[in-house]
Amino acid sequence: MESTVAQKLDALLKLQQIDSKLDEIKKIRGALPEEVSDLEDEIAGYETRVEKFKNELQELEEQIDNNKNGIKNAEKLITKYKEQQMNVRNNREYDAITKELELQDLEIQICQKRIKEDYARIDQKNSEIESTEKTLAERHKDLESKKAELDSIIQESEDEEAKLLKNREKASKPIEERLLSSYERIRNNARNGLAVVSVARGACGGCFNVVPPQRQADIRERKKLIVCEHCGRILADVEEVVVEEKKPKRTTRKKAAK
Repeated sequence: MESTVAQKLDALLKLQQIDSKLDEIKKIRGALPEEVSDLEDEIAGYETRVEKFKNELQELEEQIDNNKNGIKNAEKLITKYKEQQMNVRNNREYDAITKELELQDLEIQICQKRIKEDYARIDQKNSEIESTEKTLAERHKDLESKKAELDSIIQESEDEEAKLLKNREKASKPIEERLLSSYERIRNNARNGLAVVSVARGACGGCFNVVPPQRQADIRERKKLIVCEHCGRILADVEEVVVEEKKPKRTTRKKAAK
């Protein structure tokens, strides 16, 4: 059996009331969930940076070892060429060996320069690692503090939230899928999370724009779903304004002049 429009509106109102209470719980948590998430992302970034620095350190150490081996090979060749120089038969051989000795000597100087530069880079990387790890330790402390604060707030409201979520699931079932999707879409687009509102004092309870009297009459009848022409929220009811009757002021008779 298909629900009447009035039943659909009542179901939507009930769902909105539950969602509004859930929003209040989230509001109490404030920006803490986002702050925790941001800190976790920041920490992951710092950890990646430290890992990168350590990999670069390893590469620099390998470069230093390669250059040290290059110096050893050059020194062996120098020894070899010097022995050959003692047994040359002509000036051309002597000049060729001398040139090789100069090249190997230059190779040693280049390797020594590279080693010196790599050690300077290692010092810089170690300094960056130390600084990053210090910042990382501080961020870990901040994260622990924020998480403890958030866990405390969640613990205080978790029973109520669990009950509301259960009620929400129950309240959503009677609502047809298409209408529920529209409700969710309106809620996501609304800053205050209100998708279903009443007309109060002649205005939409969501955007506070005036709702014409004829439209209010249609809303009261609850024969069709009516949305606010300004914000698109579902107008489920019209709150009647109760006007208190003013009591007449008591007049006091002036005393007769003696």
